[in-house]
Amino acid sequence: MTYSEAIHYLYSLRWFGAKLGLDHPRRLAALAGHPEDRLRFVHVAGTNGKGSTCAMLESMYRAAGYRVGLFTSPHLVAFRERIQVNRRLIPKADLARRVQRMQSLLGHFAAESHPTFFEVVTVLALGYFADEGCDVVIWETGMGGRLDATNIVTPLASVITNVQLDHQQWLGDTIQQIAREKAGIIKPGIPVYTAAADREALGILRKTARARQAPWLRVRLADGRQRPLGRIELPLRGEHQRLNAALAIAVVRGLQPVLPVPPQAIRAGLRRVEWPGRFQVVRRPNGATWVLDGAHNPAGAATLRAAFLRYFPGRQSAWILGALRDKDWPAMCRTLAPLASRILLVPVSSERTALPEALAEACRKANRAAEVRVCGGFREAARGVKDMSCAVVTGSLYLVGEALEHLRRRAGGASERHLNEWQPRRR
Repeated sequence: MTYSEAIHYLYSLRWFGAKLGLDHPRRLAALAGHPEDRLRFVHVAGTNGKGSTCAMLESMYRAAGYRVGLFTSPHLVAFRERIQVNRRLIPKADLARRVQRMQSLLGHFAAESHPTFFEVVTVLALGYFADEGCDVVIWETGMGGRLDATNIVTPLASVITNVQLDHQQWLGDTIQQIAREKAGIIKPGIPVYTAAADREALGILRKTARARQAPWLRVRLADGRQRPLGRIELPLRGEHQRLNAALAIAVVRGLQPVLPVPPQAIRAGLRRVEWPGRFQVVRRPNGATWVLDGAHNPAGAATLRAAFLRYFPGRQSAWILGALRDKDWPAMCRTLAPLASRILLVPVSSERTALPEALAEACRKANRAAEVRVCGGFREAARGVKDMSCAVVTGSLYLVGEALEHLRRRAGGASERHLNEWQPRRR
């Protein structure tokens, strides 16, 4: 199997949807020889900030000399971003070989119980990390927690960044329901760390931890200003990233008896952390500033607004905005549109894209003074901001991935962003 054939095969698995449940990934892991039994994990869930927190944890452990696996989703440009060891993407040949092996294991399943794309990728990643001899794996949930395929592991620590409204179609319509799904990663006796602030969510998380006799630690925004963070300039901007960093530090300190990390490695890891597409500032050759941020729900939009006002106060800006129709894009438009002098609405490269015309109407209502345009795609929108000194691309990680391809002059090549496509349904 070639790499392109492997990518094509993985894409074909999207037709099996994203069924929430643990039976199939457990069975698939058993067929693969239970690679999870050879690994140690830090399991990270949460509505927003999961990826950034994972990147910080990975960077600190790597700075301490550990061999660190990193499993995240979705990817921005290349599928292999999801599976990394010491921030090196899984090699193409290795991925192709492992997909071929997974294909043979899938023959043990009937068509009506066939594992999904995410379940297959989860078990594939476990095998790769085990064979690579990782000392620790930073293990991000895909969606929710309780029934997410990643929840087949028993970690050293469970981390819940926050609980906010997103994926209501599958996780529940209220903060309480979503909190119960996130709390599903809490294991008996395993310490749990959170930076959640919502009172109802905190109550549910704390109650679950108490019932499972799991040690509990809550991190607050004030912790982001304490040592060593008070003296570190994070590459990832925004107060929300200082909170994510405080949470990551709390985890590293809590696991010191198992995974010792010296103070200098904590500082070095945080100073070097990289995580594209999260308030990422790019300086263009013409002197313009672009900001790429994957805010894709109302809470993310509010966080982006706060960061933009802090770092670019009073700045005339153009915003390129695209979103998925199953997100609360009207609330996002109400939050972000007032910041812009020009707004360009685009379709996202997804079957689930919201109509740019609908986004445009919402933006006009939120900011009647702004120039609002509907564009056929990202490249047209990029041409429409050439005369602006500041441009922001947001609304979806899909769109941010397209922007990164454009900025890296990779547009026109074989894109792998389509592998982020799935249509969830409950098992």
